[in-house]
Amino acid sequence: MIKKYTSGMIALTLMMVLVLAGCGAGNAGSGGSASSPAAETSPAAAETTEASPDNGKEQIVNVFTARHYDIDSELFDAFTKETGIKINEVKGTAEELVERMKREGASSEADLFVTVDGGVLNYAKQNDVLQPIQSAAVESNVPVELRDKDNNWVGIATRARVIIYAKDRVKPEQLSTYEDLAGDTWRGKVLVRSSSSLYNQSLLASFIELNGAAEAEAWAKGLVANFARDPEGGDRDQAKAIVAGAGDVAIMNTYYFGQMLNSKDAEEVKVAEQIGVFFPNQSTTGTHLNISGVGLTKHAKNKDNAIKLIEYLTSAEAQTKLTNGSFEFPVNAAADKPELLKGWGEIKVQQLDFSKLGDHNKQAVEIMNKVGWK
Repeated sequence: MIKKYTSGMIALTLMMVLVLAGCGAGNAGSGGSASSPAAETSPAAAETTEASPDNGKEQIVNVFTARHYDIDSELFDAFTKETGIKINEVKGTAEELVERMKREGASSEADLFVTVDGGVLNYAKQNDVLQPIQSAAVESNVPVELRDKDNNWVGIATRARVIIYAKDRVKPEQLSTYEDLAGDTWRGKVLVRSSSSLYNQSLLASFIELNGAAEAEAWAKGLVANFARDPEGGDRDQAKAIVAGAGDVAIMNTYYFGQMLNSKDAEEVKVAEQIGVFFPNQSTTGTHLNISGVGLTKHAKNKDNAIKLIEYLTSAEAQTKLTNGSFEFPVNAAADKPELLKGWGEIKVQQLDFSKLGDHNKQAVEIMNKVGWK
């Protein structure tokens, strides 16, 4: 049953949404739901729905999102300006939002679920909170390898997890693979964020899928032995630590580098100018790639409008704005990428089903705990 809200409740709800959205947005580099889910903000209540072009009520889409980027809100505003359809953002961790949709069932006001990580998207699918997206436009915009096989979710952006290095101490020809970072050459020189990072969990999960659990564990053990310090901070902090001399190489997502290089913070720009980006495993299994995606919720009350928003987000126009705002890779090949991404050229990436990242997540965390990756 659709909830009826009094005017007072609606005002209170809108206030909660605005306050939480402000807390979660920050700058473009504030990150998505990439750390431990428990560390994220709590979701706000969604605005009541019942929108329909026939009843004259307000046209809306309620977006439950674990991505906390300014560019996402800017795209929603552009969509509203173009269509007149209002977007209500409800922010939280992916786990919180999925659990809320499960708990509320058919009464849920969520129309779309947005998050980072293919494993998390598959987690939402497995928990039966999504339904197939039926849209020829979306299928045209997004290649099949970046869509769920049952169309329960589609990608809106990808990001590569690469090796960064100190330009003054490391030559790119010294680098080759993720596996090599666990060798003697890099003893005491490797920086990386903690094992609670979903980015690192998915990286190790990809190794389990590609190489088997035993090899994945051996790599994780060797990497821990080469740590320059106990893991701390986010991806940006690893770059800053390289420049400060704490280590020579680090594992980092490409979009953080792009955001630092184009930051309004002069210190971040200065750091980015002193580090290099290396795409590992180009002659073997390819660089690890992860995905951000959107799913149509099982009980979407504003289904037609929600599909219109997915079509917009995956269009060449919106994808160009997205990649120029976040420095993630676009999923629509017709999008115009920033010069930085163009300069990296064609990149060989891992070839695997993104759902496998979720399938192997528990084992990846167990391995990290076993080898002492804090």
